[in-house]
Amino acid sequence: MKKVVLLLLFLYTGILLGQQIKLSPEAEFSVVTCGAGEELYSSFGHSAFRLKDPVYGYDVVYNYGVFDFNTSNFYLKFVQGKLPYQLGRTSFKNFIRTYQYEKRWVKEQILDFTPEQNRKLLDFLENNYKEENRFYKYDFFYNNCATKKRDVIKQIFGDEFIFNEHHLTEEKTFRDLIHDNLDSNSWSSFGIDIALGAVIDKVAQPEEYQFLPEYVFKAFESATKKDGKTPLISETKLILEAPESKTSSSKLFSPYVVFTLILLLILTITFVDFKKKKRTRWLDFAIMLGTGITGIVITLLWFATDHTATAMNMNILWLFPINIFFAYKFLSAKKECRELWRHTAFLLVLIVVLVFLWLLNFQVFATAAIPLLTALAIRYAYLTFYFRKLE
Repeated sequence: MKKVVLLLLFLYTGILLGQQIKLSPEAEFSVVTCGAGEELYSSFGHSAFRLKDPVYGYDVVYNYGVFDFNTSNFYLKFVQGKLPYQLGRTSFKNFIRTYQYEKRWVKEQILDFTPEQNRKLLDFLENNYKEENRFYKYDFFYNNCATKKRDVIKQIFGDEFIFNEHHLTEEKTFRDLIHDNLDSNSWSSFGIDIALGAVIDKVAQPEEYQFLPEYVFKAFESATKKDGKTPLISETKLILEAPESKTSSSKLFSPYVVFTLILLLILTITFVDFKKKKRTRWLDFAIMLGTGITGIVITLLWFATDHTATAMNMNILWLFPINIFFAYKFLSAKKECRELWRHTAFLLVLIVVLVFLWLLNFQVFATAAIPLLTALAIRYAYLTFYFRKLE
């Protein structure tokens, strides 16, 4: 019993200390920006707040990019856009260890704050770190680990600091900003272009660039105090230097190569079918099944999730969800179904509509999909001719 009482007293004392954190005049807050990693989840970098006080020995990081893998229904919530993110607090030593291991650069921007401003920011973050306050609804474009830096500063200090736009020299859409951080001939880039809709093809406003840590870095770099002259950042430090980027790996299984091979396969089969006046049923079944299933996934991302970026996705014009209901007919019919030419003709029209939407910049589609679109258009044209001739 005595041990339990002592433990409770220890925990209570720890809580009191947490509420009474002292800061010396030498304490400083900074914005830490981390470079991109090799995995998709780290392709856009990261950012966090750092508090360092050499007098009292503090060196901690406040990180808005934390989530719990043990959350119930983790993957379902992640897909639905309902996974709660939270503010984490850890030592800078533990925080930096990951970036040392992954060989990613880390830069630090020291905020030119007064002791009173440091206190305000610390009190806000500590209050935000409380269990009842730390969780927030994540949004890749509008509410993530990067945007939180700007939002927190503005919420606490209002118009005490001015975030300028001098660093922005050209207009870009959200998709452009994503592509800047990905290899266009990668499965990551292809997957993002398939999953995200036309809503990300609008021109981003200057403040909206800051969903990416690199633009948070630039925004703070050009920010000033209220007088418009004194920089908000007193010093920029390079904490970790990344090694020179290595040459890209083999492109043997890249989207362009794989889809070009599929194009050649479909062209060859279609040519043989045309010569022999027949059709290869397993190919038509595979096309209908594959495009149908993918189209259903796209539709669910559009209508059944909280993701803002998956709306208005015109990829359903060529990844048509209704195709799944025609797959069996294309495979199993002993006698050719004459009404199927109407369906393939309609699919051909949808591809033409998609091309016009692309030319009009209503939505930018994955360039790696061009061989697939070409293959589907040729196959649909042949099937329309084939079924129409039977009729």
